[in-house]
Amino acid sequence: MLVILFRVLSIFPLRMLHALGAALGWLVYLLSPSYRRRLDANLAQAGYSAYRRAAVAEAGKAIVELAFVWCGKPERVARHATVENWDMVQRVLDAGRGIVFLTPHLGCFEMTAQQIALHTALTVMYRPPRKDALRPLVEGARARHNLHLAPANLSGVRILAKTLKSGQPIGLLPDQVPQEGEGIWAKWFGRNAYTMTLPAKLAQLGKADILLVYAERLPKGRGYVVRFVPFEGELSGGPAEQAASINRAMEQLIARAPAQYFWSYNRYKQPQGVDAPQAEAVA
Repeated sequence: MLVILFRVLSIFPLRMLHALGAALGWLVYLLSPSYRRRLDANLAQAGYSAYRRAAVAEAGKAIVELAFVWCGKPERVARHATVENWDMVQRVLDAGRGIVFLTPHLGCFEMTAQQIALHTALTVMYRPPRKDALRPLVEGARARHNLHLAPANLSGVRILAKTLKSGQPIGLLPDQVPQEGEGIWAKWFGRNAYTMTLPAKLAQLGKADILLVYAERLPKGRGYVVRFVPFEGELSGGPAEQAASINRAMEQLIARAPAQYFWSYNRYKQPQGVDAPQAEAVA
């Protein structure tokens, strides 16, 4: 039923979908105490409580716009996006080096992969949805021309490493909470969060560059601007220092459009089997 609904919604203009999404965001916020508490707490932890009203609406837009991004005709979706600083990416590609694209849950992160795939092949790590009924929709939307999927397991990591070594780019969501043994505790807006160590490992293994990217949602359904930003952090030191460096880069990226981060995401959860963070976790 949800798949049919998404396909029907994809027909409507993006402006209408964003208006509907904003209303949905407020409906969920008002009706779900647990959702409301987490969103408010995460905003407060990051120092962005002033963006609460906008963040509630933007969270709803992020859900409803998936109908457009996933089910809309690729050429129609592409017309709603512009790209900033692609020359930065092209220089790395021309040099034959791999790229680790990092994008947090900021703006329309599904749009970033689609836009990159219009220019070059891209392999992204993929975790199947919990609802099996959604799998054909999600996998079909993400496995389009030039866009390839690698499962979120050891086999997928091997695929990503091989891709980088061949000089091709990969994409990761570095603020996604990893499973036991795949992360380390590092500061995220001043509080310990279990953080994946994979981005730095892959970049070093594949001798690849790290670039940051996000798709900022424009007001009134005018589309998106996909922005590429250089990674200015250091990957020296051990996994804890590397994870902290990447977290700081993500925080700086979020500061560009704080209302559009997915603040309801349970970033501070403790995965099953993982010990609680120590007070001395890297800042």
